[in-house]
Amino acid sequence: MYWIWLFVAILLEVAATVFMKFSDGFSKLIPTLIMGLLYGISFIPLAIALKKMEVSVAYAVWSAVGTALITVLGMFLFHEKLSMVKIGGIALIILGVVAINLNERTGSTENQATAQLERKDTGR
Repeated sequence: MYWIWLFVAILLEVAATVFMKFSDGFSKLIPTLIMGLLYGISFIPLAIALKKMEVSVAYAVWSAVGTALITVLGMFLFHEKLSMVKIGGIALIILGVVAINLNERTGSTENQATAQLERKDTGR
């Protein structure tokens, strides 16, 4: 369930970023207000997700998915070009997130194993 909250936060943040572009450097009032509102609201589901998630994992996923989504939206909404450098950069970001997630899972398994060994040693 916490992953769903994280993805809601990501979608709100991406929408806010799109409105930032529409605000034209904060020169258009309505898109600027919508942007600020969406950014503010995006922290609510993020805070809920962080109740059960490691902040490093949540922020890495937030950054990677947000970057990938905004790149795709930039292509369709703003006619930005997709280059091999952009594709490579997104791939590296995704690999970094995978590495962080693997580290979290490995680390929690190591912590559980250590706790079990300590319980055996103390006879609990």
